[in-house]
Amino acid sequence: MRFDGLQGPSGKPGDREEPNFVAAAFNLQYNWIALGGAVLFAVVSGSLLPIILAAGTELMYLAIVPQMATFQRLVRSWKFGEELQQRQVQYAQMLSSLSPEAKARYAKLAQVCAYVRGNFSQFSSTSKIFLEQMNARLDGLLDGYARLLLAASQQQQYLKATDPDEIDEEIAALQKEMSNDPVKVQEINKKRVEILTKRLEKYQKICENQQIVDAQCSAIEDALHLVRDQSVTMRDPQQVSDQLDNLVRDVEQTEQTVQQVEAIFGNMTGNMGGNIGADLDLLLPPDSTPSSSGAAKRSRSKN
Repeated sequence: MRFDGLQGPSGKPGDREEPNFVAAAFNLQYNWIALGGAVLFAVVSGSLLPIILAAGTELMYLAIVPQMATFQRLVRSWKFGEELQQRQVQYAQMLSSLSPEAKARYAKLAQVCAYVRGNFSQFSSTSKIFLEQMNARLDGLLDGYARLLLAASQQQQYLKATDPDEIDEEIAALQKEMSNDPVKVQEINKKRVEILTKRLEKYQKICENQQIVDAQCSAIEDALHLVRDQSVTMRDPQQVSDQLDNLVRDVEQTEQTVQQVEAIFGNMTGNMGGNIGADLDLLLPPDSTPSSSGAAKRSRSKN
């Protein structure tokens, strides 16, 4: 579960990686047709002159066309279209992975946004810039709302699959019997208690995080319903745009909180994995590692 911000992975225009204009010019369909025609003409005529001329023309073409501003804008538009299509596919996959209840909530909010757009679509041309900003913010809010719903669904699945009482009972049982266990078993069980305690911490943190996500989703719904009600009488789209700006910032802060929780437990899981591997070595005597036991078997077989 990862989030890329309300406006998707594109970021600011200046932060995007520039496309390779030379490669784009070389891979143009018409360029390949011209090169293929030159090769075919050389084969038919039995002369290398068409290939030499084509090579010289190709070098001039690759030196001039990729530097043209119009061509660069065209290539950027192609790349942007590909990224947009990819994001749309990912967004559709994300929506399809939502639970039926979450899908219903998203559909209701999408209808609210469509109603707001419809109410403000009759404004004069002088307000179009504010309408475009408002539409962009509505799209961003729907995007963030969907990702928060996905986060909530995944957290609910985790909470349903985890029983904190069972973990507490297992910790209590290990601590009760630990004094009677051999030393090496005690060391292993201490690590087990540590791991189980971290699982409880993770469960409690996810419970808190789920409450934050649920509250933010409800806040988005309430705010957009208010915007819908105001759009009936409000005739200044700038006011709506300002309200949506504040809401966008709140959603971004909530998404950052979700990312921070994921990062914390991602690191915790990695550290736990390393500790478990080290602790399992305690079960084996120093001379019973796989390499030494294998060597011992080979030695016995030779004897």
